[in-house]
Amino acid sequence: MRVETVHVPLEGRAYDIHIGAGLLADAGAYIAPLLRRKRVAVVTDETVGALHLEALRAGLATEGIEMVALALPPGEGTKSWPQFERCVEWLLAEKVERNDVVVAFGGGVIGDLVGFAAAVLRRGVRFVQIPTSLLAQVDSSVGGKTGINAPQGKNLIGAFHQPSLVLADTGLLGTLTPRDFLAGYGEVVKYGLLGDAAFFDWLEAQGPALAAGDIAARIKAVQRSVQMKADIVVRDETEQGDRALLNLGHTFCHALEAATGYGDRLLHGEGVAIGCALAFELSSRMGLCAQEDPSRVRAHLSAMGMKVDLKDIEGDLPDADGLLALMAQDKKVVDGQLTFILARGIGEAFITSEVDPAMVRTLLSDALAER
Repeated sequence: MRVETVHVPLEGRAYDIHIGAGLLADAGAYIAPLLRRKRVAVVTDETVGALHLEALRAGLATEGIEMVALALPPGEGTKSWPQFERCVEWLLAEKVERNDVVVAFGGGVIGDLVGFAAAVLRRGVRFVQIPTSLLAQVDSSVGGKTGINAPQGKNLIGAFHQPSLVLADTGLLGTLTPRDFLAGYGEVVKYGLLGDAAFFDWLEAQGPALAAGDIAARIKAVQRSVQMKADIVVRDETEQGDRALLNLGHTFCHALEAATGYGDRLLHGEGVAIGCALAFELSSRMGLCAQEDPSRVRAHLSAMGMKVDLKDIEGDLPDADGLLALMAQDKKVVDGQLTFILARGIGEAFITSEVDPAMVRTLLSDALAER
């Protein structure tokens, strides 16, 4: 079995990301060196738990590691104070000590919430990410951003807390629904668009094979995405500069997620895909990139069967001013100025706050008019 390893060389907090099919069976061997005592507390969601928890238990048992587990409800709504409180109090009830290891076993919601719980529990305990969705494997499990949502917006409460280890078992992606897989693919495409035109070329050619289950292609897509993210995180761990590039599409996405109630109407990766298309359209209208670039982005997303436009979101949406107001709640607002990630071409994203709000309003009005 081929296992790719990406090292994240943060001083004093370095860790490895292992990527390959079947890693769950070897979880004990990977985690055992981190443990003072052979016991871990695992937090998952009910969907992942029903599918994979016993396989993880067996993988840990090969090294004699005991496991206690908590399963939270699935869905973005779990990234909230009530479930966070439930998670932290369960960890305390299980007598998790500062030298112990907590395992986040699930998609991005579980990874974000459990990482935040680990960050504040006893002022910080170590945690391991075992991401089970494509979105979590390529994005949220890497880089140490943890947190929960607030009524005012997404990820507004949280902490930077790096994992001690990430195990991305690509074999688990086979149990995802096609919609969940493609939502994760939205984040994969983002990496090509923000900094690697050759990777985007490869995705245009290999995307259908990826979606169809080609394990080698999936490993490569995860490895390249993770390597790009790791390189950026090492340069800018707490998002003072370059790390904001990873938010390509997210300023639009977070507003759309808030507008749809963080529910099943719009999955995070679907919002990222729509947001990337909007960011390239805005870049084109501002004369920053060729008109062909947004067309190419949209063509690839459409070819993959993904959501591309505001008209692909079911139900009512706010008007352009309402969406702009939601965008103003974004964490990236500085002195009231919205930060956008725009592009001079595919693979050439950059950060700017010099965007005319009237132009954004017109873009959103045009997109809403097509619904």
